[in-house]
Amino acid sequence: MAFQFTDSNFQESALSGGVSVVDFWAEWCGPCRLIGPIIEDLAHQYEGKATIGKVNVDENPEISMKYGIRSIPTILIIKDGQVVDKQVGVTTKASLESKLAAHL
Repeated sequence: MAFQFTDSNFQESALSGGVSVVDFWAEWCGPCRLIGPIIEDLAHQYEGKATIGKVNVDENPEISMKYGIRSIPTILIIKDGQVVDKQVGVTTKASLESKLAAHL
């Protein structure tokens, strides 16, 4: 299952080193529901290699504001605490895999 990032665990979970994929989403967002299964698949596929998870923007406004999230879904790839890639809007699993592989 994809990791659940929150305002309280984001620092140690996403920024403490290694690669993280963070999907900013909301329950009411239709396009977010299209990305959800892709994030779940990637979480299983890259278990032990990267932390892949989701941030509910309605429940975690601090992270969303910090990273200037204005549209969802927005997916950030973070490596060693720095944003190294960003995807706004719906995309394919192959596209996300390619972006992720470039940073592993």
